[in-house]
Amino acid sequence: MRRHFIAGCAASALLGGAALAQDPQATALQLPSGDIAMESGAASLAGFSEEDEALYTARFNQLLEAARMGAGLDSYDPLEPVAGASDAAPLPVATANTLSASALATAESYAAQRNSSALIILRGGKIEHESYYGEFARETPLVSKSLAKPVTALLIGRALAQGHIESLDQPVADFITEWKGDAGREKILIRHLLDMRTGLLPQGFSMDPVDMLNRSYLHPRHDELIIRFYPLTHEPGDRYEYANSNSELIAPVIERATGMRYGDYITKALLEPIGAMGGDIWLNREGGTAHSGCCLLLPGQSWVRMAMLVMNDGVWQGERLLPEGYVEEMRTGTPGNPYYGLGLWLPDTYTQRRGYAHPDKKVGQVFHGEPYLDRDIHMFDGNSNQVVYMIPSADMIILRMGNSPPRNKEWDNAFLPNMLIRDAHRAPGATMPEPQPQPQARPQPR
Repeated sequence: MRRHFIAGCAASALLGGAALAQDPQATALQLPSGDIAMESGAASLAGFSEEDEALYTARFNQLLEAARMGAGLDSYDPLEPVAGASDAAPLPVATANTLSASALATAESYAAQRNSSALIILRGGKIEHESYYGEFARETPLVSKSLAKPVTALLIGRALAQGHIESLDQPVADFITEWKGDAGREKILIRHLLDMRTGLLPQGFSMDPVDMLNRSYLHPRHDELIIRFYPLTHEPGDRYEYANSNSELIAPVIERATGMRYGDYITKALLEPIGAMGGDIWLNREGGTAHSGCCLLLPGQSWVRMAMLVMNDGVWQGERLLPEGYVEEMRTGTPGNPYYGLGLWLPDTYTQRRGYAHPDKKVGQVFHGEPYLDRDIHMFDGNSNQVVYMIPSADMIILRMGNSPPRNKEWDNAFLPNMLIRDAHRAPGATMPEPQPQPQARPQPR
């Protein structure tokens, strides 16, 4: 049985570690004392075994106790290896940096003071700075939290390219056949799982052990539970609502579409073609289903390689891995949330606002010190500031992973990219990008 130490996240981990899932105004939680037992009859109602329910209850109490200490789960158990590429090699290092020594030192200091595990700055396909902190090193699999969500989009793209899935507009019920005959769920499309428009119950916070939000995160049969019982609250396609359940359904879709285990498909379809190191992924139980909405552990350079694939329009060393036009789909928001595409965050470059996890509720809004300087910047993003910035104007990728900053330090989501963009455009002959006017229309759904 494999275990891995998990850097604690805040009490919002009860929500599965989702990025932006918690109201920033909520600074304290009223946590009940003592263990919580499942209500009588809950196991028989769901049809799951007493052993499954006992394991769920133990996990819930473990997380509840950790939340009282301001932390999250201290381990994902069990883990399944994700092999990665057998010939994985370090990314090339720049022989002469294009970024100034002072800018790189500022970035390193900023990350070091904010509980980081890793900082990687890559420009023109070569590493100009790479730092690891504490017990972490280049080969250490890092906790990704919701960075796992853009991975689901890349895997769907690979499944499209390989012919396992017909299109983004194919019904999910073609794979989750339990939904056949359900008038509502039959309308959920593959793209809705990726852009958060399934109409399924949105993410929220609950201290009730019977609540679906907790069971769909911690239950040893979480996939079956989401498929059979997770509530449909809105018409599919009508509105954006951030929910881990959307991304968690990608694992069973991929497994049923390809006939491969989810972790094996990550290796064969994604990590091997881009030469990336492997790691581990959390299973709901021994031999069970992987979590695809969170809880993938990979070394820092593996995440950078995925960002490089996106930055290069889905082409790796001359080979097209993602269908033509697919990356543009990933970068296209919806009317419900123009700042979220297919697993990618698309920051508002015109104000100090990044967008909302739940726009209608104004929950999860994140401010930063100034507008982003690159109007086309996009990112992988997860709770506790797991972030990979992709900056086209500077041909630059920045990765920061780790814990939330200490209470006496803030994380400004625009500081690192803007500081390094300014430095990049100080190079001889380079000019800063001109500020762009606020667009009159946002991207339309596709």
